[in-house]
Amino acid sequence: MSTTEPPPWPHCAHGADPAADPVGCPGIHVPGHTACLAHLADADRDAYLAGLTPGASIDHRGTTFTESLLIALLNALRDSATGHPRLGNAIFESATFEGTAGFESATFESDACFESATFKGDAGFDSATFRGDAWFGSAIFEGRTEFLSATFESSAGFGSATFESSAGFGSATFKGNAGFGSATFESDARFESATFNGDAWFESAAFKGFAWLGSATFEGIAGFESATFENDAAFRSATFKGNAGFDSVTFKSNAGFELAAFKGFAWFGSVAFEGNAGFNSVAFESSAGFGWATFESNAAFDAAAFNGFAGFGRATFRGNACFEWATFKDDAWFESATFVEVDQFGPLVCAGRLVLSGAKFGGPVTLSVAARRLVCRRTRWSSTAEIRLRYATVDFAHAVFEYPLTIAAEADPFVLADGRQLVDDPISGAPDSGVRVASLRGVDAAHLVLADLDLSGCLFSGTVHLDQLRLEGACTFDTAPPGVHWRRWPPVRFTERRVLAEEHHWRASRSGAVRGWNAAVLGAGRAGPVQLAPVYRALRKAFEDGKHEPGAADFYYGEMEMRRHADDIPRSERGLLTAYWALSGYGLRASRALAWLGAAMLLTIVLLMAFGLAQDTPKQTATGTVPAGGGKVTFEIDKDDPKNPTGNRFTSERFEKALNVTLNSVVFRSSGQDLTTAGTYIEMTSRLTEPVLLGLAVLAIRNRVKR
Repeated sequence: MSTTEPPPWPHCAHGADPAADPVGCPGIHVPGHTACLAHLADADRDAYLAGLTPGASIDHRGTTFTESLLIALLNALRDSATGHPRLGNAIFESATFEGTAGFESATFESDACFESATFKGDAGFDSATFRGDAWFGSAIFEGRTEFLSATFESSAGFGSATFESSAGFGSATFKGNAGFGSATFESDARFESATFNGDAWFESAAFKGFAWLGSATFEGIAGFESATFENDAAFRSATFKGNAGFDSVTFKSNAGFELAAFKGFAWFGSVAFEGNAGFNSVAFESSAGFGWATFESNAAFDAAAFNGFAGFGRATFRGNACFEWATFKDDAWFESATFVEVDQFGPLVCAGRLVLSGAKFGGPVTLSVAARRLVCRRTRWSSTAEIRLRYATVDFAHAVFEYPLTIAAEADPFVLADGRQLVDDPISGAPDSGVRVASLRGVDAAHLVLADLDLSGCLFSGTVHLDQLRLEGACTFDTAPPGVHWRRWPPVRFTERRVLAEEHHWRASRSGAVRGWNAAVLGAGRAGPVQLAPVYRALRKAFEDGKHEPGAADFYYGEMEMRRHADDIPRSERGLLTAYWALSGYGLRASRALAWLGAAMLLTIVLLMAFGLAQDTPKQTATGTVPAGGGKVTFEIDKDDPKNPTGNRFTSERFEKALNVTLNSVVFRSSGQDLTTAGTYIEMTSRLTEPVLLGLAVLAIRNRVKR
């Protein structure tokens, strides 16, 4: 209290000096006297103390206590049954304790007020019991402070208190709310095994020494907002049954929460971890938020269990971020997080969505994740990376790969550093451990490698350098709906081939679409033949570069289909493509070309038998003149024109001749048969069309078996 302003109670004023100290002693008058207890005459003091009984209320605001005076006061209040002091309503506001203040095992039956008190020596409240409110706000503890095993049955307030030496609250019990807001701990602060039954507030508190809250129990709200820990902070095995708030806390040294249990919401938003942050084997029963947190050194979440939502949005990890064996039973969000030097992420298990959208990885990294869904929209990898996955459906739309990046499916459970297998039970209900890619839109695939992935639902339109994509292992695509579909006459039949998801969506959106084409999901967008033709072309080249000709053939078929249905080509070109498709499936369907060849040969045979073969073989006639005197004889040989057939034209003999002509036409040879004029034209047409159909069939077979 200022020496220039008198206190609001009647005070002693001993030693007042109008010039130097106009207030003098601020101690409150002892009842019936005009002096405080410290300046009361010895006889009066003895009389006052003799009149006190255990449980009496006392008021010694502003009084200065020597060690002997405090002992005398407490002896006067000592309960003979317990041997310990027992106080009623005790007011020591602004009091000064010059020696050791020993309140060990004291019982405060009512409120105890030590606001703005100064303890120049050690302060001992071990095993003390405060049955009313206990107020130590703005108190100054210059020596050691001990509240070991103390019990606060009502509220306890230490707001803005200053502990210049070590402060011990080990095994203390706070049954009401406990307030340490803006308190300053200049040395070690120990709350090990303390129990907070009500809310505990440490907002803006400053811990300059070692802070030990190991095995502490917080049953209500634990509020550490804006607190500062300048030395190590240990919360090992602490239990937070209510919400825990560490917003904007600064840990300038190591922070250890190993084996802690957060049963309520845990919020570490905007926390600055300047040393190592240890959350190994921590159990988060509800949601946990680390949004905007900064981890300047290593962050360890090995074997941590997140049973609710986990948010690490915009967090920054400058050292290693260890999530080995971590389990997320709900969604885990690392949106826009920054991983500066992380080289390993996982193996971890996420039963919900693992969101890395907008995240940045600065160095080489390996991600090992078993999750239902992995979202990496606009994620940036600035160095080489390998992503090994199980169960996941992956969305890599607009992700940026500046160096080679591999996305691969892991068939077997991940193996931890100690050789054990990672148990992925939280997502064991999934149909299989395969990995499905949902989108690669906007990705530059020049450095991308996909291995053993399901690409049946992948959106490729908008992918850059798709022709440089590398596909390893068993990467699967969707297929066209099999069988014959009786949509209307004529029936529709789709041959089996690899088909992009966007073609499924486009065909399903057309009027009269047949069953089996998958409709687009919300947010998939819409791509038509004009957009899909170059996608098929790029994938065809990627398969060709990988020496996978049959796969390339499927994408060539898809490219031609999209060209045929595109609305930006001339009608004549569309007609040509339609004919190419109908005759041989763009040179890829041998059965179709052979069917047309068989039909053409059959038609040729029928036409030849009906109109092309002559009725009879024309006879040759030789005519000549023999000179009278002998000499050279000259003959003229003439042959009758073939006669059109009459009568029964469909005989076995005529069939054999027609078949001979047709077979020779297929191999582009003349049969030498005598044909009518109509038969000649029929043969010419046959020699033109049938070798072409045979060539298309051979080409289709080659495309299917070529390696």
